[in-house]
Amino acid sequence: MMTETTIPVPVAGGSLEARVAGGSGPALVFAHYWGGSARTWNGVIDRLPPGRATVRFDQRGWGTSRALPGPYHLDRLADDLTRVVDTCVSGPYVLVGHSMGAKVSQLVAARRPAGLAGLVLVAPAPPKPPATVTEEYRQGLSHAYDSPETVRHALEHVLTATPLPETVLGTAVRDSLAAEAAARQEWPLRGIARDITTVVRGIDVPVTVLAAQKDVVEPPRTLRECLLPYIPQAILTTIPGVGHLIPLEAPGVIAAALRDVLAQTSNRAKAPVGGGEATNVADIE
Repeated sequence: MMTETTIPVPVAGGSLEARVAGGSGPALVFAHYWGGSARTWNGVIDRLPPGRATVRFDQRGWGTSRALPGPYHLDRLADDLTRVVDTCVSGPYVLVGHSMGAKVSQLVAARRPAGLAGLVLVAPAPPKPPATVTEEYRQGLSHAYDSPETVRHALEHVLTATPLPETVLGTAVRDSLAAEAAARQEWPLRGIARDITTVVRGIDVPVTVLAAQKDVVEPPRTLRECLLPYIPQAILTTIPGVGHLIPLEAPGVIAAALRDVLAQTSNRAKAPVGGGEATNVADIE
């Protein structure tokens, strides 16, 4: 694990703690999924080249940011992410968002902030809610993290397609339970169903989408139908054999993709703009 410094970030209603590793840029700024934390990215960061600048934090209502007051809606989370960048990053950066964190990252990228060099969406919640996000589905999802037993069931039977090491699984269970009640409810009851298709048209940086072949939450077909038409410059790559929690199941694949994104940022002005889908990438774990 690289050496990190904890930096307090002033946000509405208080402050949150960002974990910052200094080094060469562009910096990678990570936003975790509903139920995750800064620790979700441990495996990815461990596999990045030494000296890479990174920033990660617990989103409002989760983990060390649990005491921050609501509301916990997507715009407030986007404001928080913007404040983290403003406080912790001095040069160019790439946003890396997973699931809920990817929807938050889309909102931030659509604001066209100075310094944003790219956007990486990992098993993202798409800008257009799929037809499967019904009221019944959302009500059921809102109870997924009610207890250690329900969390473990979700992690083992819904969110992953491969067994997690017990230490990783235990951390994920604790993270999912470490939430303020209203924050736990906000995403399944409202955030997941919010249509941001009009907003994301403002995104003007290269976008990499990493889909999971066996994801039952945001399957590749959903991202083809509900994301690619609205973010036309996005390039979608499918990672075989894994489920929704790609950062935990295949952190090495994400690290490799991030290395590629960083290598391309310096040449982005020369690259042609075009959306579509890449071929599958091999699991290098």
